[in-house]
Amino acid sequence: MTLWRQVLAALNDSTLDDAARERIVARGAAQLAVRRTPDGQQAAPEAVIATAAEEFGILLDAGQARTALRQAAPRLG
Repeated sequence: MTLWRQVLAALNDSTLDDAARERIVARGAAQLAVRRTPDGQQAAPEAVIATAAEEFGILLDAGQARTALRQAAPRLG
């Protein structure tokens, strides 16, 4: 299943616990933040937090954002 299908499913699945939902949404927000960051710059955890809140209505902490960025950045390079 693609990341975006996972994100949509997580947002609509009432059986998921909050931690699992936040992990999935954090990965999606990190991918968006990385793609939206200008070339030559690194996405910051603050960008992931803002993206999660603005795009998905989910509040993440800095640790979740950093973890998601570490997972997303190598794949997008």
